[in-house]
Amino acid sequence: MAARLIENLATSPQYAAIFEDESLLQAMLDFEAALARAEASAGVIPQTAAAAIGKSAHADGFDATQLSEQGLRAGTLSIPLVKALTERVRAADPSSARFVHWGATSQDVSDTAMVLLLRRARGLLQADHARLQESLRRASDEHAGTVMLGRTLLQPAPPITFGLKIAGWFGAIRRGWIRLDAALRDAMVVEFGGASGTLAALGDRALPVAQALAKELDLALPEAPWHTQRDRLAAVACACGIYTGSLAKMAKDVSLLMQGEVAEAFEPGGEGRGGSSTMPHKRNPIACSLALAAGDRVPGLVANYLFGMAHEHERAVGGWHAESATLAQVVQNTGLALVSMAEVAAGLGVDGARMLKNIADTRGVIFAERAMILLGESLGRDVAHKLLEDAVQQSVQTGRKLTDVLASIPQITSVLPASEIRTLDDPKAYLGAAEVFRKQLLAATD
Repeated sequence: MAARLIENLATSPQYAAIFEDESLLQAMLDFEAALARAEASAGVIPQTAAAAIGKSAHADGFDATQLSEQGLRAGTLSIPLVKALTERVRAADPSSARFVHWGATSQDVSDTAMVLLLRRARGLLQADHARLQESLRRASDEHAGTVMLGRTLLQPAPPITFGLKIAGWFGAIRRGWIRLDAALRDAMVVEFGGASGTLAALGDRALPVAQALAKELDLALPEAPWHTQRDRLAAVACACGIYTGSLAKMAKDVSLLMQGEVAEAFEPGGEGRGGSSTMPHKRNPIACSLALAAGDRVPGLVANYLFGMAHEHERAVGGWHAESATLAQVVQNTGLALVSMAEVAAGLGVDGARMLKNIADTRGVIFAERAMILLGESLGRDVAHKLLEDAVQQSVQTGRKLTDVLASIPQITSVLPASEIRTLDDPKAYLGAAEVFRKQLLAATD
């Protein structure tokens, strides 16, 4: 399903389909059918009624527009849907219609339906994450020895490897997925509490029905109904926020590396991708833009969800009604950021020669730290720091290489031999533990 035009930059077709009208209605109907089967197995309603309800619990033929309008008046979609399902059952088997939604309440339907949709989303997220993670691992290995500028506060800094930068993305995204997957697994619980969360209407059959319902839906049965305890779903929202933030960090880095003045790495292009409506020369970071947009939206949505957690007593006024749309937006934006960056990682272009040129264009001033450390062993750090400050200033003002400036300062040549000064700006000789850190990031397991 294509997203609505107003949302086409806030979701993807796959994630939009999870929360489309028919999908939501079917999840709600799946609850009703499973409830009927569970109650029949516990002897609460006749088996014939469960069969009739199950046969009628299919989303096709329900009028989503009419249900939406009626839901506005009822305060929940569950009420008009249960009425419509009851009428459909009555038309096929009048004696079974009275057993529709037996002992349940509206929020049981809507909450469990959301859990079922989240389960679908989890499978899709898991597959997309695995694809992204594998692409990042492969790219990091490929560029383990590709040297580039480090950049701090957007300014040139001592060199790193592109493989380490990619491994940094990999590590944060992997950790984010561990949190998100754990939150999603914890949220896979049925909601079934009846009017006040006690299942009093089912008497001594309450627990057997609840257990059977959870089994029918392949969900866990929580310790108690959770109508106004929203912590599990809140944890999903928060984990989405962190995960999306890590995806956005990767997008920010790639988009900055794509700048014309930098031109070191590029997201994949193609027909209709990355162009401009007015400037034919443009190669815009579109996938990164989508991930960054999601990264901008999700924190506010998460805050909105958390703000509504204080539900009143045994059933909320407003909080419950507000959160489903919010959570659906959080998950869809997370999915959009994920598929966008999976596309980037799979087709990432790298210009290693440009990376080396950008290092050379600094005329070696990024190696001032290295020179300072070497001089500091003999002259002390404070003296060495002042010498290098002056040398860097000369390099910038005169356009000379830092090594040439250093070679002309007697106080420095008296300590460092000419051969050592000449090799100070070899980027591959000043990478520290970059490769160790890269391998450790990739070796971490879930």
